[in-house]
Amino acid sequence: MTTMSTPYATTTPSYSTRSSSTSDDDTVRLPLVTDPRPADPRPLDARPSDRRPVLDATRLWTGGLATAAVAALVALVGTLVIRVLVAFAPVGTSTAHAIAGNNAALLCLFAALAALAATGVAHLLVVSTPDPLSYLGWIIGLSTAAAVVVPLLSGLPLAAAVAIAIVNLVIGLAIGSLIVGAAAAAYRPAAR
Repeated sequence: MTTMSTPYATTTPSYSTRSSSTSDDDTVRLPLVTDPRPADPRPLDARPSDRRPVLDATRLWTGGLATAAVAALVALVGTLVIRVLVAFAPVGTSTAHAIAGNNAALLCLFAALAALAATGVAHLLVVSTPDPLSYLGWIIGLSTAAAVVVPLLSGLPLAAAVAIAIVNLVIGLAIGSLIVGAAAAAYRPAAR
């Protein structure tokens, strides 16, 4: 039995760009592509991502402007409801004067400014923190709690202080839910 000789070398070929004296001299051999960086031993999902979150600032700020309008309207409706209740409820004249003053426009302005400030905080948190919606919820929640407690600590009559505290609570809940929703809709977390 005769065996055929192989036309190619049976040893492992060297991959160099220099020509070698083998039977296939017309073949160009390229070096293997290697990554010069050392291999990362961590699993793919544990490696840090080089991508940052994508934020649609226009969408966030238009949501913030809409929230400012809603917050101002909540303040207006809240003061109107309180005025109607004071007109029919047997409260003292000092309570009626504390509520019936021209504070409705000032409260509407502060509510709108609070919504815009919350939008600014949301923008800052989205571009700088790892879990921005959690921090935003805590910041808005604690700010709302402070806005509820401040009228109770002032020198207003108790009925007026409770009424203003309730309006501040509703304004804070509106701002919190709308701004967190706008921030959630305006950014995508970094791809893993």
